[in-house]
Amino acid sequence: MAINPGAVGATAGPVDRSWTSKDALLYALGVGAGASDPTGFELEFTTENSHGIAQRVLPTFAVIAGGAVSAVRQAGEIDFTKSLHGGQAIRLHGEIPVEGTVSVTDRITAIWDKGEGNHAILETTAEAVDKATGRLLFEISITAVLRGSGGFGGEPGPSRSTAMTHERAPDREVTYQTRQDQTLLYRLSGDRNPLHSDPEFAKKAGFSKPILHGLCTYGFAGRALLHALCDGDPSQFGYMSARFAKTVMPGEALTTLIWQDGSRSLFHVRASSDGRVVIDEGVFERA
Repeated sequence: MAINPGAVGATAGPVDRSWTSKDALLYALGVGAGASDPTGFELEFTTENSHGIAQRVLPTFAVIAGGAVSAVRQAGEIDFTKSLHGGQAIRLHGEIPVEGTVSVTDRITAIWDKGEGNHAILETTAEAVDKATGRLLFEISITAVLRGSGGFGGEPGPSRSTAMTHERAPDREVTYQTRQDQTLLYRLSGDRNPLHSDPEFAKKAGFSKPILHGLCTYGFAGRALLHALCDGDPSQFGYMSARFAKTVMPGEALTTLIWQDGSRSLFHVRASSDGRVVIDEGVFERA
């Protein structure tokens, strides 16, 4: 059975997902919060009992709190060993509470066929409803690239965005240093793929050592956007989308370059070692 383009609209769930204060703190450490100033900057995200500081949650924690519901399994025959995480978006409808439970429903929103011998592109969107209030708290959209799965007779879909072509210097730049053990911290938030921790597994996959999780890089970019554009206030953080372009090695510095574009901001992320773009086609909107 090939990819089924008629699966657009198929759903999975609802499934309840819960988190605690500790989960939010661990995620914040996993995406570098507090590393530059452990006793000052970002204490609201890294501690729960600092004098005069109430704990708050990084907006990109939505990718953890929402979990994975896997509507993609209804799209036909998929070889997940050839699947790549192509892009990620989150839309927040309010600040994420320090602890809580959401009911998550996942839906296939698009399936594109890039042709025989090429890729299939599959997009899903999950809605997370706060169980305590019944209010939509956030949405998570994922783009999966299914390598070599094209040619099933579907629509080709839109071409690549040109949003990241800039003819001027960025309006803002924010640089954060990742740690050599960043993957070991981030994996404790749920992604235990050995590609990010096992040297032998990483070598078999063609890398010199374990690579950083794409969503960890996404979290570093989210922190940069939060502080550069929202004054560090999660309630001002509305929407963030980006495409994963290149892998990152633990220990590299990551620079988020930001361009103001009317009511939204465009961004991409460069790695320090050679200036390569590791995240591109980034779009950010304030709440």
